[in-house]
Amino acid sequence: MNRRHILGLGAAGAIAPFAAQAQQTPPWPSQAARMIVPFAAGGPTDIPARLLADEMSKFLPNRVVVENRTGSGVLIGTDMVAKAPKDGLTVLYTTVGHAYLPGLFEHLPFDPLADFTPCAFVGQIPMILMVNKDFPARTLPELIALLRANPGKYDYASSGNGGAVHLGTELFLYMAGGLRVNHIAFRGSSAATPEVLAGRIPMIFDVAAGALPYIQRGELRPIAISTRTRMPYAPDIPTFIEGGVPNFECYTWHMVMVPAGTPRGTVLAINAAVNRALAVPAVQDRLAQMTMNVVTNSTPESAADFLRSETAKWTPVIRGAGIRPS
Repeated sequence: MNRRHILGLGAAGAIAPFAAQAQQTPPWPSQAARMIVPFAAGGPTDIPARLLADEMSKFLPNRVVVENRTGSGVLIGTDMVAKAPKDGLTVLYTTVGHAYLPGLFEHLPFDPLADFTPCAFVGQIPMILMVNKDFPARTLPELIALLRANPGKYDYASSGNGGAVHLGTELFLYMAGGLRVNHIAFRGSSAATPEVLAGRIPMIFDVAAGALPYIQRGELRPIAISTRTRMPYAPDIPTFIEGGVPNFECYTWHMVMVPAGTPRGTVLAINAAVNRALAVPAVQDRLAQMTMNVVTNSTPESAADFLRSETAKWTPVIRGAGIRPS
């Protein structure tokens, strides 16, 4: 994985001044900090957030405590951070869903870009496109040809309307030439995947951690993985780029943010704590089990650049497909 390509980190010389600043332990408030997770406790976002918060607490004067604030998708928790005091005591642990918001909603109680300052990038989790093991297409070129020859005939399953799995599939269909495939949404992958296993729906795009067990047991056939290069834990699964979809990359990713206007020194303190926490071998091992490609040297600037590029990528896909939150 070329992390520099994905995050736009730039040359090492450009990173060094920020890293040096972060290691000087900039000012940090004396009270404990809250890490707001706008997702349910125990889920695939909450688990890395708690792991990171526990480890960050070792590198900051006081503990970082996770609070799950769900409701209206991610809006309630995210809005809470947008309107929080600009003192670093309230941070947001968010995902690629943050970049979807401008495309999904015409009116928001906050500006997903202007009202937040990214502190650090955590990592990205790739996705794998799979089909029922008896489906006639065995490779990505075969699948594309079949879907192109039969517009609107086939369905794909997703774990929910407007989520990473749904939008990742729509990005593939868009970049493969505007293929027409019907979307069938379910409440979570645990409800969607059995439909593909049974052959009632032929295909699904899912995060690698959820997809690999079915692939390893031979229950579903992998077609392509969404990374730029093949992954060590799935060396036999070709990329979309190899399969004929140039420049296709798609991830669910995690990032730490604070309200815009938070002092630069506090932003750097959070950045340093996140990077140090992610460099701990036990943390990396646990996140690797979730197939997350961890980034340990992001800066506030590289994280902000990445967020802007992701928002620019996803907004036209969402609007072009007419996707609205359910």
